[in-house]
Amino acid sequence: MKLARAIHFDESDQRVFASPARTGEWCIPGGFEFSNWTEADLTGKARQAFANGWLGLETGGRVTFVAVTQVEPAEAEALTDLLAEHFVTYYGAPNAATARPVAAEEIAQMAELCEDHEPNTLLTVARELTEAGVREAFRTIAPQEAGLDQFAIHGSLDE
Repeated sequence: MKLARAIHFDESDQRVFASPARTGEWCIPGGFEFSNWTEADLTGKARQAFANGWLGLETGGRVTFVAVTQVEPAEAEALTDLLAEHFVTYYGAPNAATARPVAAEEIAQMAELCEDHEPNTLLTVARELTEAGVREAFRTIAPQEAGLDQFAIHGSLDE
C-alpha cells in the first residue's frame, strides 16, 4: 500500500500556511475541512491552505507537495486511528469508533490516489469553490533521475 509524505523544497510553506505540516509526516488531501466554506472564508493564509494545501495527519498543518511512498499496514491502521481522533477533536464526531469508518475511507482514497505512482512521485492538489461545493484536482510530477552535479557544490576550498 502507498500513501504520501510531506516534502519541502524550501521554506515557503513556513510562510504561506498558518500551520505548516512537518517534513515527512503522512498526508491526505483533507478537503473535508473546506466543505462549508464560502468565498468570504478564502482570505490570507486560509486561502492558501484551501487552494493547494495537503493535510498533515500528525500536526494538522498544510504542505504544498507530497511524495508517494510505501506504508506498512500497521502504520496505515495507526493513521486511521489518528484521523478518527482528529474528527472527534476538530469536527465534533461523537467518538473515535464512530469516526473511524470515515477516517478509513479518507485513508483508502489517498491510497487509491497513490497506488499507480512510482515511489517519490510528487503530488499537488488544486481546489476551487464551485456552486456544487469544493472541486479538487490532482497533478503528478514523475521522479527524475538526478545527476550528481545537481547536488554538488562547485567552488574552491582555497578562500
